[in-house]
Amino acid sequence: MQFGIMTVGDVTTDPTTGRTPTEHERIKATVEIAKLADEVGLDVFAVGQHHNPPFVASSPTTTLAWIGAQTKNIILSTSTTLITTTDPVRIAEDYGMLQHLTDGRMDLMLGRGNTGPVYPWFGKDIRDGIDLAIENYALLRRLWDEDVVTWEGRFRTPLHAFTATPRPLDGVAPFVWHGSIRSPEIAEQAAYYGDGFFSNHIFWGPGHTKRMVELYRRRFAHYGHGTPEQAIVGIGGQVFMRRNSQDAVNEFRPYFDNAPVYGGGPSLEDFMAQTPLTVGSPEQVIERTLGFRDYIGDYQRQLFLMDHAGLPLKTVLEQVELLGTEVVPVLRREFEALRAPGVPAAPTHAARRAVQGASEPDEGAVAVDRWTGTRAEEDNAGAVSRL
Repeated sequence: MQFGIMTVGDVTTDPTTGRTPTEHERIKATVEIAKLADEVGLDVFAVGQHHNPPFVASSPTTTLAWIGAQTKNIILSTSTTLITTTDPVRIAEDYGMLQHLTDGRMDLMLGRGNTGPVYPWFGKDIRDGIDLAIENYALLRRLWDEDVVTWEGRFRTPLHAFTATPRPLDGVAPFVWHGSIRSPEIAEQAAYYGDGFFSNHIFWGPGHTKRMVELYRRRFAHYGHGTPEQAIVGIGGQVFMRRNSQDAVNEFRPYFDNAPVYGGGPSLEDFMAQTPLTVGSPEQVIERTLGFRDYIGDYQRQLFLMDHAGLPLKTVLEQVELLGTEVVPVLRREFEALRAPGVPAAPTHAARRAVQGASEPDEGAVAVDRWTGTRAEEDNAGAVSRL
């Protein structure tokens, strides 16, 4: 099972000091958090995609490439990549390049995002959100799976004999998670392709998340990808820890009360009772996280939101240290002991390459242009005859 952290890249005023970090400071802080996550043995670091203040996560692949150059083991991912307003050709090539730069140490989560105004900024209509997600991903799959693509759809100009470059590393396309909080259509999409489904249930209670995951599992089996238990599931969560639980509550309360995403709503105590937010000791975080399995079954990826609401970098790094050294080792051991037979491990490039049987080309093979299917000399001869 994979454990990691996700960030949305918000630039939020620290309510205890009144200080707002600059965009430069927030971007640099994201890199420092990722580097520490790698050092303490976390498995995944995921960045969001937003194109409006107060967020600075507008270019995930640039950020992840820079982080990839400074880390060794951690998988780099997104939370999320906007499949609705980002051109699928751009996604295919940008993340294809990232896959090569990181030697396969990446995947991505696709989603519609939660910012309505982004659609007209990129020439799209929010009323087409689901249709855009479906059509754009169908094209993205073809761009990665096929060397030459001819295609026509509703929302972008047609493609004729187009090749996305670079081609996927080792012939294995990046693994895709489809992220959704509330849309059953996205769970269906993930199931149809046999991809992962990430239920980011940080604002929802267990009942809703259970229904979404169960839908995905049923449909995964319906499309012939395996049993419901073999579906690839990830979920989100939020934590804030101190060794003494009351210290954690007292320290985090002003950040919660003033956070743009949930400030002014339910109390901290009510929010903790109704959602996966856990504010307390490392032991409480372990117990609460293990409880997620009770309503979604065995799953493959757990990501935590830890750097939001204006928390200063020093505090976030302390949280990451606690997570990596005290919480995750116990969670790994306990989840592994509980995992039922036949439940697949979390996807990695190496494992998928082994299953897919990708191999290097035969050095003795005749040199053929795999884009056009012709030999170089045949192409040259044709060119001469056309003169």
